[in-house]
Amino acid sequence: MVGRGTWLLIVVSMLASPLGAEPRTIVDLQPAAATAARAIVDDAGHPGRATLVNLNPNVNAWLLLTLAWDGQDEPDTYHLQVAEPGTVTVSLDGRSPRGVWLSLRGRGFACPLWSGDPASGGEPALTAAREQGLPYAPLCGGLLFLRNPTRGHKTPIEKVTDLLRRHVPGGEALTGYVREEFFKDRFAETTPAERSALDAALAADVPGAPAPAHLAGERASDVLWAQNLGIEPEGAPDLRLPAGRWRPAAGVSGVYLSVVKPSLLHPDILAGQAAAVLPLDPVEKNALVYLVAFDLDRFGLGFALGTEHPALGWSERIPERMYDDARPGPDGLDTSAPLVRTGMLNPVDAARVVATFAGGFKRYHGAFRSGDLAFKNDGSHYGFVEDGVVFSRLITGLSTVLVFDDGHVEVKTWADDDNARLGHVRFARQNGVTLVERGPNGVMPGRLVKHWVPGNWSGNAASSLRTVRGGLAVLERDGKRFLVYAYFSAASPSAMVRVFQAYGASYAMLLDINALEHTYVAVYRRDGDAIRVQPLVRGMEEKDGGTDTQVAPRFVGKPDNRDFFYLTTPVR
Repeated sequence: MVGRGTWLLIVVSMLASPLGAEPRTIVDLQPAAATAARAIVDDAGHPGRATLVNLNPNVNAWLLLTLAWDGQDEPDTYHLQVAEPGTVTVSLDGRSPRGVWLSLRGRGFACPLWSGDPASGGEPALTAAREQGLPYAPLCGGLLFLRNPTRGHKTPIEKVTDLLRRHVPGGEALTGYVREEFFKDRFAETTPAERSALDAALAADVPGAPAPAHLAGERASDVLWAQNLGIEPEGAPDLRLPAGRWRPAAGVSGVYLSVVKPSLLHPDILAGQAAAVLPLDPVEKNALVYLVAFDLDRFGLGFALGTEHPALGWSERIPERMYDDARPGPDGLDTSAPLVRTGMLNPVDAARVVATFAGGFKRYHGAFRSGDLAFKNDGSHYGFVEDGVVFSRLITGLSTVLVFDDGHVEVKTWADDDNARLGHVRFARQNGVTLVERGPNGVMPGRLVKHWVPGNWSGNAASSLRTVRGGLAVLERDGKRFLVYAYFSAASPSAMVRVFQAYGASYAMLLDINALEHTYVAVYRRDGDAIRVQPLVRGMEEKDGGTDTQVAPRFVGKPDNRDFFYLTTPVR
């Protein structure tokens, strides 16, 4: 509704962002942005113009408010976040002459933003929120947040690595040498498999859990000592778990844990489709794999960018002839401005968070050096979407985690036909090519699993790509779907394939590699008012800077420079 004495201009832009019409800012990259504008005045009667952009009305999470006052050199721009996108709508309306109009469950009310607020000493609410400097400064009684710029946390290793890559000639080769000579197999974890008569409770199949892994018949009763497991399993306080089976996480319903090593898998798994994978070496065969599964009926999945990574410019990995000096990046931009990347959860999601885990490659590694994907789509840079906002377009042929505006989760290879659904994508993260996918002849390894450079697995060819790796998979059982994060303490892509096949994954993809901080996973257990931060693997908590009682964990209590996923309980 438009109030008397005001005017409202609505423009819905359906921009496919073809390469021939490069966007000037990230706003121009959006496939379905809705823009409203009207004349305004401040408390002193100075005229101006307010423009409100809903960056994706299907998602209704991010707004961009611009105030352009007559005589002002540059307009003021504010990145607003809707606290509960499914229940609150925001509009420019004459009923709120000094701000926006909010509708909440059928009720509407004004929220002054650019007028004086007696509660803040007469200072406009937007000015006060910006001066607070909080990553999320509350507005309109907490129904909106102003996203303020902040600096994401980096570890000393990340600082040195970034310095070498950005400022030292040959720095990438040097980081690779250090990784291979000093960190190779640093995190490899082995333990002998113990033959035992399993306790009946441990041997029993857990109702509601994923199916157990397909092990060799004589190994079906093996027990593995998961001595570095940081999430407490129900019924196994000594951390001795039945190999390949699932145990509930104590005190966190809908979360399940498992541990295995490839040498225990059934011979049919290890020998099948041999032409599509590389043979497993002795180290990775005996290196432990820790898995955590999340019931997608119980939790919602989200994704957030770090304050710096992944970046938006060109990757230095792509073939030289794929660069276009006329464009600062493959999508025509190299900055997310005027949008603000906070690198942490907003307060509403932080109150409901169940788990977080690290995302994918930085932009530097997130493109192809050779192979057919290197010579398509500007080098096939990995794409990503946060809260319905496209930061880098999704590329056909790449493995993609998708969350739609209705909460449905898919993990799949992005196809041309999927572009028709882009306006309904709330979150997306691409990271390379598939490990395992369902094909015409059942579940198969991806076609590039054993090809080091064309698959962009970022390992070392001489060591068969073996390193610490994180992977994501979807498991299905009796109509239920589970999102599974697997931490491989030393593995090649081929070892990841074998493990995911043994657990019956319908699709699996690589996430990040090489260090605990890059393969970070934490589950949050609430005991009354206290929250325990439980890493999947002990040592990951070093990124939090504290113990399991740490009140400011990574991604939740402090900003991070890297992207991440998170799982939350539903809004009540």
